[in-house]
Amino acid sequence: MNVVFVLTSTGDEVLEMVSNDVAGLLAAVKGENVTFPFGTFQYDFHTLDHYLEGEIYRQELTIYLKEEKPNVVTFVE
Repeated sequence: MNVVFVLTSTGDEVLEMVSNDVAGLLAAVKGENVTFPFGTFQYDFHTLDHYLEGEIYRQELTIYLKEEKPNVVTFVE
């Protein structure tokens, strides 16, 4: 299945790939974070779209990511 990673805030596509293990991929991205060579993100939500290409029905999983919030340490006296 075609899988596309998109930034929720901008709609920019960051990666397109094909995966035969969609359930495993979704389980993995719902973990702590998703890391690419250009940044770290967190899972936001996903959509599954069906479309007709020629005479064949296809599916595409779109995984939306939000930017990882930096850990802020606050000291209280």
